[in-house]
Amino acid sequence: MKEVLTRDGSKTFYSEEHDETYHSVSGAVEEAFLKYAGASDIGNIAGKGLVRILDVCFGLGYNTAAALDLIWAANPECKVEIVGLENDPEILARTAEVEPAIKSYGLIREAAKDDHAYHDARLAIKIIIGDAHEEIKKLTGKFDLVFHDPFSPKKAPSLWTEEFFREERRLMSSKGVLSTYSCARIVRENLKKAGFSIRDGPRVGRRAPSTIAVPD
Repeated sequence: MKEVLTRDGSKTFYSEEHDETYHSVSGAVEEAFLKYAGASDIGNIAGKGLVRILDVCFGLGYNTAAALDLIWAANPECKVEIVGLENDPEILARTAEVEPAIKSYGLIREAAKDDHAYHDARLAIKIIIGDAHEEIKKLTGKFDLVFHDPFSPKKAPSLWTEEFFREERRLMSSKGVLSTYSCARIVRENLKKAGFSIRDGPRVGRRAPSTIAVPD
């Protein structure tokens, strides 16, 4: 696993197995804030006092950390519950090697340690290590935000199927928001088949938009 410096000065890593980086080389932190954490009306969601996030392919945890920054900027008293799915313990260990410009990132480092969990008065993080296809079927409850951030549809096609999106849809609240960097035709078609309405998300680091999906 090779360290890569992205254009906003933040670090990511290159996966030899998938022949891709974990984040956009245009800016890993920029992507986390704009394509994921800031892609929904997170301030209003925080106003209700409890936000539940499902982070699929947790990686270095940049997306979750960025969300925490925005949630607590909007409502410092808001409680947050996070479930992360990740199949590679090595990328979690790499959280100790990066220092992104995200205020809440120290909490991610704590959660990425041996027990893969963190709890305090306003935050609960649980990172589940295993095959996302199987682990997502075991989850219950409803999430307000879903961050869908696997390797690309070309490299990890099984995580972009109608079946997988249906599992995410099952776990979302009626006003939940799913965000993902991909706007590939097959991705959007499978989201629609799984029961989502879609719209363009932010354009960050490229001309093509990301994708925002909400339950029909």
